Amino acid sequence: MQAMLFPMELSAKMLLIVVIGVFLASFVDGVAGGGGIISVPTYFLAGLPAHLALGTNKLSSCIGTSVSTARFIKGGFVDWKLGVPSILLALYGAHLGTRLQLALDERYLKWLLLAVLPVVAIVVLRQKQLPEERGEIAAGKQAAIVLTASLIVGAYDGFYGPGTGTFLILIFCQLGRMDLRTASGNVKLVNLASNIGALVTSMMSGKVFIVLGLIGAVASIAGHYIGSGLAIKDGSKIVRPIILLVLVLLAVKVISELI
Repeated sequence: MQAMLFPMELSAKMLLIVVIGVFLASFVDGVAGGGGIISVPTYFLAGLPAHLALGTNKLSSCIGTSVSTARFIKGGFVDWKLGVPSILLALYGAHLGTRLQLALDERYLKWLLLAVLPVVAIVVLRQKQLPEERGEIAAGKQAAIVLTASLIVGAYDGFYGPGTGTFLILIFCQLGRMDLRTASGNVKLVNLASNIGALVTSMMSGKVFIVLGLIGAVASIAGHYIGSGLAIKDGSKIVRPIILLVLVLLAVKVISELI
């Protein structure tokens, strides 16, 4: 346990980067979604090795996501018939994805991150208005779409993570014909489950900086609280510049390390 509490030296610079970066990520997530494309690079910029960065991000993400998930459950925006099996599949998928991630050499993992980040960023930045009303679809077909997505995207979340919520929202609404509120509630359930599955697997391998992750969780809660209180029209003006800035900083850092 001591090794996971402090697997490396905790510096003031590291704390500053994590607090600011995770807060911005959570703010973006609260305003427009897609905060993971900031929170994961934040831990890289703070100096954490790839596996430790991804595992620690899951700790702060779990706590932040649990807060917003509780709000959707309290508001009644969850389809539990789809939600319960989705949770189980997301847990399993995230476990498999994290095991695959831990099996890869960190150098190869960084090359993969460089390739995946721009793709995820484009998807998030191009996200459009989603339906407010439920569409017509057979219950069996809807269940097949939602449950398959929970497993596959859950595995992606365990392997890497950024864009998970956006991918699920698009699938649940556009293919599964769910209304935006219910889709968002079910996405939170799946996202929380995949975060937990990935976190447990990473902790079993000793790849979580617990103290730093808990500090990041405090910043995550604050960012979600402030971001969700702002109108999307006002808050979204700064989302794209923040995302693009962080992606450029990450690319420079990773390329310099690989060279």
